Amino acid sequence: MDTKQKKSISKLIFLVLIFIISISFTYWGIQMYNFVKGSGNNTETKIINIQNDSLQNGDIIFQTSKSRQSMAIQIATKSEYSHVGIIYLVNGKYMVFEAVQPVKLTPLNEWINRGKNGKYVIKRLNDEFNLNQENLAKMKKIGNSYVNKDYDLYFNWSDEKMYCSELVWKIYKFGADIEIGKLQQLKDFDLSDKEVKKILKKRYGDNIPLEETVISPVSIFNCDKLRIIAQN
Repeated sequence: MDTKQKKSISKLIFLVLIFIISISFTYWGIQMYNFVKGSGNNTETKIINIQNDSLQNGDIIFQTSKSRQSMAIQIATKSEYSHVGIIYLVNGKYMVFEAVQPVKLTPLNEWINRGKNGKYVIKRLNDEFNLNQENLAKMKKIGNSYVNKDYDLYFNWSDEKMYCSELVWKIYKFGADIEIGKLQQLKDFDLSDKEVKKILKKRYGDNIPLEETVISPVSIFNCDKLRIIAQN
């Protein structure tokens, strides 16, 4: 085989390799695109378009969580909503301060998409209770004291751990001296459903703290000091 033939074969092999590599990149590009879009598994991320001027620091956002305990919370509290957080503008982006695991800030769109069907309701204090800058600064200070605390699966009223509606209630109460929602006791809820009983049994055994102080998402949602300003 002369030198010219060797060069031709080498060139052909090179072109074949380039073709294979191009096909491979195209394939993985399509796979990555489908992954990001959630193609075929109904997990496509939706970008929620909320007018910036329609939101304010301190707005309260509600959703139906897809967590394991969500259905039990909905049944026990007779409510569609099982999760709640506070909206803040942080470095030009809207975030939701929430008690999950752990207490943290979550980008608004991420928070909304994490809920059932991406649905939400945003509420705000009525005009006579408008928050001023001093209130907001103190609310954020109170909230910072809870950052990274573990989620409270047992719904205790101490500050050692936090659940979602407890976090929101305490920030408003101790930051702005405003009580949003009515405090109740665990025994005030409907604990008769088998799914609710199952969770209570798993967490408390036979010693259910029926007189524990609690605040539910629906109690905050139904507070007459709040009004709806956005929903989908």
